[in-house]
Order: sequence, then C-alpha cells, then structure tokens
Amino acid sequence: MSEHLAASPRPVDSVDGLMALLADCEDRWDTPDKSGDPVDILDHGLQVAAVLAEWHPDDEELQVAGLVHDIGHHLVPGDEAGHGEHGAAAVAALLGPRTARLVALHIPAKRYLAATDPGLTLSPESARTLTCQGGAMTPEEATAFEADPDFEAAVALRRADDAGKVVGLRVQGLVHWRPAVERVAAAAAPGRR
Repeated sequence: MSEHLAASPRPVDSVDGLMALLADCEDRWDTPDKSGDPVDILDHGLQVAAVLAEWHPDDEELQVAGLVHDIGHHLVPGDEAGHGEHGAAAVAALLGPRTARLVALHIPAKRYLAATDPGLTLSPESARTLTCQGGAMTPEEATAFEADPDFEAAVALRRADDAGKVVGLRVQGLVHWRPAVERVAAAAAPGRR
C-alpha cells in the first residue's frame, strides 16, 4: 500500500470550492521541489483546457477535465502514480463521473501513447514519471484501453497535456472557465451550484 493512499483528498463540493482550489494551484508545481514541468499547476491546467477547447469545442466535460486534471499534484504532493486518481476522487461528486474518469485516465493514456506512438515526445518530467506510473502499456493493455468508451477523449486530454507546458503562453484566465465549470457541475447534479 502506498504511503499516499492514506492521504486521499476530501471531495470538492461546490464550484466556489473548486475555483478556490484551482486558484491555489498558482505557484504550485507538479513536484514539491519545482524540478518538474516548467509551468505551475494552474497555468498548465489553463493551457490544457484552452487546447481542448480548440480541438473539441463541443465537449465541455473534456475541457473541464483538462482544467483540473493535475490538481492531484497539489492535493497529495509527491504521488506521481496516484495524482490522476486523487484528482478524480476530489471532483467526481461535483463534476460527474465522466469528467472525473477523464482526469483519472490521463495517466493510462500517457502509458498507451508511450506504447503506440513512436513519434511521441514527452517532457523530461513526463518521461521520468512514466516508469513509476507503470511504464508503456503492454499490447494487451493497449487493446483493452482502445475498447474503453472514453478512449478518444482520454488520448485527446493526454495530447493536450503534452502541449500545455509552454512558459509564458497567454491563455484565458481562470475566471473565463467558471461558466463551463458551472455548466458541467449543473449537468452532473441538476439544481446544485
């Protein structure tokens, strides 16, 4: 059992709570010593969401999953293998099962692409963490992953993840994403805000 399993994050129960959590990701990094990716968790999430909005303008669940996909790094610092699951657990009740599942699947999607895309270029940090996340998928794992109903969206999220690490890239700020987060939360639990 991982030492990080005992540190499961509390579920986020409101849009206000999620927006505050995301804002708190400014100047928080994927590694506690800031040696990982070159942008903080908030900037990275904003970049990934912007890429997904361009690639998949009609899929707000996917865009919001991109926005929040790395909050697990902030919730349970240092758990490279489990950050997707921690983030998914934190947002599942608020954002619904598909959005949470996409957050969790961004790590298996990286493992899938490492096995199937010979042209894949990972950031140095993503390449370093691939081993602790299970390494490249086996052919059997890849075939099973391809059968997942969220396969294409998970791979899109992962490709956007790889693209969303640009220092100084100007994208819409967090306030821009609040309406999309509200819509996804409302669809997940009608009547709640």
